[in-house]
Amino acid sequence: MTKAIPRIGSRRNGRIGSRKNGRRIPKGIIHVQASLNNTIVTITDVRGRVVSWASAGTSGFKGPRRGTPYAAQAAAVNAIRTVVDQGMQRAGVMIKGPGLGRDAALRAICRSGIRLSFVRDVTPMPHNGCRPPKKRRV
Repeated sequence: MTKAIPRIGSRRNGRIGSRKNGRRIPKGIIHVQASLNNTIVTITDVRGRVVSWASAGTSGFKGPRRGTPYAAQAAAVNAIRTVVDQGMQRAGVMIKGPGLGRDAALRAICRSGIRLSFVRDVTPMPHNGCRPPKKRRV
């Protein structure tokens, strides 16, 4: 009277393999988040679904070298390589953050062969936001 345990690797239901390379994406948006310690490049389609991403850390840089412009360039090249294979030709770029990798990532994107429709700086700027801490008395 024991129940049969279904096999996890069963091929009867569902597809075999992933759909990742099946989609053709002619247009997308490249988001570059450049902090002082790392640079993250995320590529989405026009609806906002993530297609590919890379960071300076996943590109093989560790510690303080992740914040360098060369690491940002390597991250951008790694992220773009997969979407060029999927047929991306046009893209917009949104850059956020104060890091050193902003310009290097943008230069790597320009060299990749993707035509850029716009380049926007979407760094959040406070309109005199939070109250600063009180002055230190010594």
